[in-house]
Amino acid sequence: MYPYHNKIKQRIKNNELESYEYVIKYKSINPCLLLHFSTEPKIRPIREHRFEEYEALLSQL
Repeated sequence: MYPYHNKIKQRIKNNELESYEYVIKYKSINPCLLLHFSTEPKIRPIREHRFEEYEALLSQL
């Protein structure tokens, strides 16, 4: 199984994150936090139950 969140957090720590945004709906995920990266895959969606975890990480940037 792909360690989805561990890999995303590592990419954030490696300064690959370009921006992020909250959207009402992204594909079948709503609401959604979209993380935009400089490397592939460029966009990674985060579901609402993980928002708090990522907000803490993003506030450190």
